[in-house]
Amino acid sequence: MYNWFECKVRYDKMLETGMQKTVTEPYLVDALSFTEAEGRIIEEIKPYISGEFTIADIKRVKYAETFFNEEGDRYFKTKLYFLMLDEKSGSEKKTAVNMLVQASTLKEAVDIVETEMKKTMIDYEFASVAETAIMDVFPYSVEPHKEKEE
Repeated sequence: MYNWFECKVRYDKMLETGMQKTVTEPYLVDALSFTEAEGRIIEEIKPYISGEFTIADIKRVKYAETFFNEEGDRYFKTKLYFLMLDEKSGSEKKTAVNMLVQASTLKEAVDIVETEMKKTMIDYEFASVAETAIMDVFPYSVEPHKEKEE
């Protein structure tokens, strides 16, 4: 289970016109605490940003599931309602769940969620699907350690 933190990184970006502009971009990191999230985002971002940068904000975000698709270049936040029957009252109960999906288009994001949800027995309905501003996601992985050893 991932413990996600959205970290906003502020730095001077060189635009295609040759001008520099200060931008703040959100990234997602998997960490156990705010302190670890800050350390991880600094290490992950260093190779990609030349010059100085600051961590403008860190906040905890809840995603019940994350679906990564290597061909996807954007991240979409999908909100689903899980539909359950309350045995005591006999009424239908909706539980909201957020999921993060990497995809190229909104339709592809919906298709990925539907494909993954078919593997479950849960009744659900879509509440919303929206593109996020997240630039990249850094989950914990064992692979970076292997690359450093080689």
